[in-house]
Amino acid sequence: MQFGVWIPNCRHLATPEIIRRTAVRAEQLGYDSVWVSDHVVVPNAHVDRFGAAMYDPLITLAVAAGATSRVSLGTTVLIVPYRNPVVTAKMVSSLDALSGGRVVLGIGAGWVAEESAMLGVPFEERGPMTDEYLAAMRELWTSPTPSFAGKYTQFRELHFEPKPVQKPHPPIWVGGHGRASLRRAAEIGAAWHPINRSAEEIRTARAELQQLCQARGRAMPPAVTLRNDAFVLRAGQTAPLPVHGGSVLAGEPAALVDQIGVLRTAGVEHLVLEFLAPDGADFDEQIALFAERVRPRLA
Repeated sequence: MQFGVWIPNCRHLATPEIIRRTAVRAEQLGYDSVWVSDHVVVPNAHVDRFGAAMYDPLITLAVAAGATSRVSLGTTVLIVPYRNPVVTAKMVSSLDALSGGRVVLGIGAGWVAEESAMLGVPFEERGPMTDEYLAAMRELWTSPTPSFAGKYTQFRELHFEPKPVQKPHPPIWVGGHGRASLRRAAEIGAAWHPINRSAEEIRTARAELQQLCQARGRAMPPAVTLRNDAFVLRAGQTAPLPVHGGSVLAGEPAALVDQIGVLRTAGVEHLVLEFLAPDGADFDEQIALFAERVRPRLA
């Protein structure tokens, strides 16, 4: 089982210093990946949840790439319809090339209607836009002579370089846990990537993914990954509330080993941990506590 760390590119810990330090510390402590979230603007109604500041995910990962040499660099998740697909494809392929092939593209269609409206994205069309934009991006990444004619984007007679280092392109991890997300994961996903799901929910979704893949003639279903709020408790502490709803992974090290073991048995192969902490020092301690007192017992 592999483990990643969410870099706080939003909410109260989102500072340039903490972003850089988290990327470097995660690599030093042996984590496999670092991850960032995505919102372009924060509607006033959602400031309490996201914070007012949100650093751009791909620019944040470029900073992380320059400060590290080994860890994978992931989005959890990039909201695909928010950006022109040709521009997004260029940014992702550039990041993959400049980082030596370390990008993992977690994707989603978005869920904040007010944000979509502010960006001129028809909220009711975000699903078809996501599917089309991903198809256009894959065409740009893989074809020596890219061309595409869709409802939302068209291009032909162009050069698109650099191509991604990873072939055919960076792995696509499909976020969300609804029917559309599972369908998209079965069609194009290297992995399914929900947030704060229980072992039972994961087992149920895996069975549905298997059926969807069989219906499409896909022999191997996508891997199952998970992003989860987490907190390593010390004696006398109580678990914080999850940021995203659902279940939080919280407990003293032995209890966390048991909780994660259940998720691993349910099929989770890569766990991205969003450590809940009131300040930067506690956040640093959480990253170290997990790496030193929990992960070795999960080998």
